[in-house]
Amino acid sequence: MSAPPTPPDRPRLPWDPPEHFEKRVPEGDNRERLICGRCEFIHYQNPKVVAGAVCTWEDKILLARRAIEPRKGFWTLPAGYMELGETTEQAAQREALEEACATIEIDRLLAMYSVARIGQVQIMYRAKLVTPDIACGIESEEVALVDWADIPWDQLAFPTVVWALAHFHESRDKADFSTYSNPTGDLARMWPPRKPAGV
Repeated sequence: MSAPPTPPDRPRLPWDPPEHFEKRVPEGDNRERLICGRCEFIHYQNPKVVAGAVCTWEDKILLARRAIEPRKGFWTLPAGYMELGETTEQAAQREALEEACATIEIDRLLAMYSVARIGQVQIMYRAKLVTPDIACGIESEEVALVDWADIPWDQLAFPTVVWALAHFHESRDKADFSTYSNPTGDLARMWPPRKPAGV
């Protein structure tokens, strides 16, 4: 089976597989992969790792309003794709700096979420701002330090932002707790976003 052709109504994009790649199950494997029809090179496609943090200054939480798609104009926590050569902690610190010009100190791991439908693993930390000085980075329209009571729940960008805030609230006064993961029950169905019950 050959790779899907580029739709005729758009040009080829950088992430489209070359035309000599085809989808088939390699010998000894159990799923279709993109394989070079010339040299049999297998192009493995794996989930992306996202790192971020719930960052606080005193009792306020750092939020950033997205200036880019997806979900432009909605509020999020500083987070983004890891770069090669950095740790998850370094990635979370870099994202806070890039999105909110914020310098943070990682406290501890808060949660790890598997978002299979979009091929992501999201690692979220609990962190404190070194200073309250924040400003819009290139990917943010607005940044703010908000009280818990003022979180714009119905304007949050992604379900995992709701999950991380709920898990942060539950662990807020705990020095030791088990790392959170994908929630179940009502919290797992927080879409469209809204304030979870009991937080």
